[in-house]
Amino acid sequence: MAKPSIESGTELDGFTIGECVHRGGMATLWTVTHPGITVPLLMKIPRISEGEDPGAIVSFEMEQMIVPRLAGPHVPACFGSGAFERQPYVVIERIPGKTLYDRLGDLPLGYEEVRVIGGKIATALADLHRQNVIHHDIKPSSIMFRESGEAVLIDFGLSHHNQLPDLLQEEFRLPYGTAPYMAPERLLGVRDDPRSDLFSLGVLLYFFTTGERPFGESETLRGMRRRLWRDPHPPRKLKADYPLQLQEIVLRCLEIEPVWRHPTASQLAFELAHPEQVKLTARSERLKRDPLSTVWRRRFNRGLTTPKPKADVAAQLASGPIVAVAIDTEEGSGPLNECLRATAAQLLSTLPSARLACINVLKLGRITIDRTLDEEGRNKHIGRLVALRHWASPLGLDESRLTVHVLEAVDPASAILEFTGVNHVDHIVIGARQNSLMRALLGSVSARVATEAACTVTVVRPPRSAVALVQDDQEGRKPKAIEA
Repeated sequence: MAKPSIESGTELDGFTIGECVHRGGMATLWTVTHPGITVPLLMKIPRISEGEDPGAIVSFEMEQMIVPRLAGPHVPACFGSGAFERQPYVVIERIPGKTLYDRLGDLPLGYEEVRVIGGKIATALADLHRQNVIHHDIKPSSIMFRESGEAVLIDFGLSHHNQLPDLLQEEFRLPYGTAPYMAPERLLGVRDDPRSDLFSLGVLLYFFTTGERPFGESETLRGMRRRLWRDPHPPRKLKADYPLQLQEIVLRCLEIEPVWRHPTASQLAFELAHPEQVKLTARSERLKRDPLSTVWRRRFNRGLTTPKPKADVAAQLASGPIVAVAIDTEEGSGPLNECLRATAAQLLSTLPSARLACINVLKLGRITIDRTLDEEGRNKHIGRLVALRHWASPLGLDESRLTVHVLEAVDPASAILEFTGVNHVDHIVIGARQNSLMRALLGSVSARVATEAACTVTVVRPPRSAVALVQDDQEGRKPKAIEA
């Protein structure tokens, strides 16, 4: 069957073609309308005429397979696609506004603005990775923002889906992508590691804060291969006022070996959202690149230049979750907190890359004026931060895996739900006290969190015997014997 001519006014499978809004190297974009769809639409059509890059066809096949399987606010919705036998196309939601590419003329941007932008992109990547997709083309022109603020990732022609055939991997030996943003392992043919996207985001953060790309503009394969052994100039060499926490984050993203980067996009988003709690290492104060001795050792180290075994994306993400433990610092909470610590230790022992967020809610009165100092004149907020670190110290975690947070709120359950939702927590561990008339009438915080949280929740209750011992001790009575 002859392919229909694509021009303004043509009807294709119920879609009416409007104007051509973009002509790229691999596809063209047209506005379209459909009588049954009210949102603005775009039709993407691959360039497949004589002399076009054959990679455009394979890339479009990947996009046709992947885009309809995606959902959520961080990707454009898909409304239809056409087969190559007649006319290949994919119809997606048209996101209003421009891509991040439009900001290049304003570079360098302020550190705080870039931190916020980077956090939104990392959040979008975390959502994408949970859907088994690695983008592989993170750059300013593939990022937009909804009016509500969420980052939207577009252009999935170079993406990898963990549960679909990787046509680009199967049919081409050279890597496809945008050279300045390409992760080192991509040059070795590795396409199944989600941390490749974190490297690309690190390049973007570096570029947007310094105005210079960390690896220059080289488009040759030889030039790109240098990043397998050569690190970039630290941002603080280019800008003396560069924040230590931001350099720590950016240089960690740009590590040559994926294992040295953040374990997941969620953990990167968490650090960008809480820079004051970023664990600073030697990266943060570096002013020079690695010495030549280190560079030569990398260059001739076969372990760094040999592709690794195929990774399981889902397993990799599962090994590095964010675990939040809600801890009560009030008197009498000892047995419950011991049980919480034992549960957290059990979880962390099987998750070597997990991050632990210890949270406590400083409850505020609805109509009263709350005092910031306790009866002894100490700041309540600081006191609870200290108590949280004291609770976590027996776990023996590296500081890079631990953060503590005191939330001030009228409604503790709402505060916990909001914190864990905004920070994309994967698992909440929360304690439940013994039953009481008040809890029966009003409902407990743990019950509400367990009911409304969007992630896994483990509710911990201490043994009655432990509670009885504490109550007897507080009331001055001799503890009763506990039968084995």
